[in-house]
Amino acid sequence: MAARLLLRSALRAATVSRACPALTHTRGMAAGGIPTDEEQATGLEKVIMTAAKEGADPYNLMRPKEYAGSKADPHMVPSITDKRIVGCVCEEDNTAVVWFWLHQGEPQRCPSCGAHYQLVAHELPH
Repeated sequence: MAARLLLRSALRAATVSRACPALTHTRGMAAGGIPTDEEQATGLEKVIMTAAKEGADPYNLMRPKEYAGSKADPHMVPSITDKRIVGCVCEEDNTAVVWFWLHQGEPQRCPSCGAHYQLVAHELPH
């Protein structure tokens, strides 16, 4: 008897909820979609994203170009001043870094391995 009463009340509840479905609220972004990173970027982040689309690298975020490291083709090191400290990992599997100052002008050699580095002027876009 109790089971029959419970079954009837469950059926009534199911039919009543189907007849009057609950309204679902939609979020404002769902209508137009979620904005992409480029659409919501501002300030310095937007400048970097725009430059990356054009193929430029104003803040040296990309991997640098490969150079031979010889006197004729030295590693180019960008700097906004006339000197910069440079770290050279002389061998591929070496864990020690050789640090030295690089000054503007002629290419300079690493004191340990002899690779050549040259300082080039770099202007920031802002």
